Amino acid sequence: MRTDVPDPLYERLTAYAGRPAATAGTGKDPVNLPMIRHWCEAMGDTSPAYQGPDAVAPPTMLQAWTMGGLAGHSHGTGRSAAYDELLGLLDGAGYTSVVATDCEQEYLRPLRPGDRITFDAVIEAVSRRKTTKLGTGYFVTTRMDVRADGEPAGTHRFRILKYRPAQRNPEQPRTAKAKHEAPLRPRPVINRDNAGFWAGVAEHRLLIQRCTGCATLRFPWLPGCNACAGQEWDTVEASGEGTVFSHVVMHHPSFPAFDPSGEGGPYAVALIELAEGVRIVANVVGVPYDKVRVGLPVRLEFLRTDPDLELPVFRASEGG
Repeated sequence: MRTDVPDPLYERLTAYAGRPAATAGTGKDPVNLPMIRHWCEAMGDTSPAYQGPDAVAPPTMLQAWTMGGLAGHSHGTGRSAAYDELLGLLDGAGYTSVVATDCEQEYLRPLRPGDRITFDAVIEAVSRRKTTKLGTGYFVTTRMDVRADGEPAGTHRFRILKYRPAQRNPEQPRTAKAKHEAPLRPRPVINRDNAGFWAGVAEHRLLIQRCTGCATLRFPWLPGCNACAGQEWDTVEASGEGTVFSHVVMHHPSFPAFDPSGEGGPYAVALIELAEGVRIVANVVGVPYDKVRVGLPVRLEFLRTDPDLELPVFRASEGG
């Protein structure tokens, strides 16, 4: 989009940069072992660093200690009037929809049980008007500075898009494409942490990370070992054998790209337990969605969904 076109709303929005988004925030609870344990169980993180009398909290829990829960924070510690005004300006101009786009965290010191958490947040930036597939709007970035017992502990940046939804052609069904163009699946996010996995998929190999320090296997790919915190790793190739550990059936929304019939579903999404002991989320093919069950044996194969995308899926047989 051209940036030389006058945008009076943008000029008003940028006046909020640097103003508080939240002030004098206080964590509802000090850092504590029960919450650390629940988090690690949910994430499957068995690192000994998060257990025992000398435990620290996983760094990625940084934001968890600042959350107000369903009841919210006490009076005077929640979202600022300036942030409400900013969102009100966008709503009033027709940018009423919102989607979270990304977050970044920086860790300055470990958090330990008993630490009291305080925080402040600032409206760091508002972008110029941008046009995306969702619609046209503005990206708003906030930065939260987190302290533990008064010491800087980390920062959390959170970015949203406030947008006006794009208008679709009323004569064209929402899921329809041109007759010669098949619907495409969403693209996977490939970054420096998982690029090796996708390189393996391109070679029809399902690669699992293995810590070279303690030999623990891990999936999905991570920059460090959950068991010993080691940073060095290599890979092993999965045999391709597995079983359905759990699954869901997607009925809505209809998405033709996930169904060979083109009708958009329903289709099964499963958590597959590989023979090596790790688990991967993938589609189950080869049987109707209502025949997928826990314990169903499956076998890895690779499905080309379009000229630019190939994915690992798992095939079952009716009698499996």
